[in-house]
Amino acid sequence: MALGSDPRSADVNLDPAALYLEETFTDRRIGTIRRLTPVKGDGSPDPARDVGYVGETQVMTPMGTLPIVFEIDAGSLAEAAKQFGALAKEAIERTVQELQELRRQASSSLVIPQGGLPPAGGLGGGGKIQLP
Repeated sequence: MALGSDPRSADVNLDPAALYLEETFTDRRIGTIRRLTPVKGDGSPDPARDVGYVGETQVMTPMGTLPIVFEIDAGSLAEAAKQFGALAKEAIERTVQELQELRRQASSSLVIPQGGLPPAGGLGGGGKIQLP
């Protein structure tokens, strides 16, 4: 859950009509599957909503481990486990592409001195360089 730029202004109340029982399954090697079973506010099963599956794995980067999370559209835990590998690979590839794009954008950003244009006589001193 992301609270945005100002967590004090965000709505941090749980919606009792959107609760799920979360169960975690793992092979203790590649990753985990979370089964999200919809429940009512009293904790009883809510058959009006579908069970959801979320896969999680990690990849090592020069900065440390990077969690990869993805939804699995499956009707059972066994089906979710069968789909895990292919969906994890797609999610990793998508994340790598997004990181490469962010790196490309950061490397092509302009450096703008604080305070606008320098005086006619030269740069002078005291300016701070900021990255956008």
